[in-house]
Amino acid sequence: MRRALLLVAVLATGAPNLVLGATEARLTEATARAFVARQEAIWNARDARAFAATFAPDAVFVDQAVGSDGKVVVNGRSTLAQALAQARRFFAKAPFQATATVNRVALSSDGRAARVFGQETTRIAAPGKPPRIYCARTEQTLALVAGRIVSHGQTDTDVRCPH
Repeated sequence: MRRALLLVAVLATGAPNLVLGATEARLTEATARAFVARQEAIWNARDARAFAATFAPDAVFVDQAVGSDGKVVVNGRSTLAQALAQARRFFAKAPFQATATVNRVALSSDGRAARVFGQETTRIAAPGKPPRIYCARTEQTLALVAGRIVSHGQTDTDVRCPH
C-alpha cells in the first residue's frame, strides 16, 4: 500500500524520476512499468530536460532498424547530450503522439536493476497530409541509484508497423 501511495504521489507531482522511499531497496515490475509510463508522458509533453533527467549521465542511445532481409542494421549511437539535442529538434517539428507498451520486465536477482522490453508507436502529424506512423521495439536498462530509478539508455529498433 505504501508503495502504491508513493507511486501515485510521484506521478501526481510531475517528478521526472520515480524516487523510492528510504525503506525501498528493490525495483519491482510495477515501479519499472510506472517509470516507462512517466517517460512516455514527459516525451509527449515535449519536455526534453525532464526526459533527459530520467537517464544516467553516461546513458547510451542506439537507433537501429530491421532491414527487408530481416537483419538488424545499426543507424547510430548517441550520448545523452546528443540525444537531448536530437529530441529538441524533433520536438520543434510537427506534432506527434508516442504510445509505449511494456511487454516484459526482467528484474535482476538483487532488485537493483531491470531490463525493460517493449514497443513504441509514434504518430507524426503533417498539415495537409496523412499522419506518418513509426513503430519500434524498445529496450532499456533501469537501475536503482541512491533510491532513484534511472535508465542507462535505450535501444530503439525500427520495425514494420502491424496492419
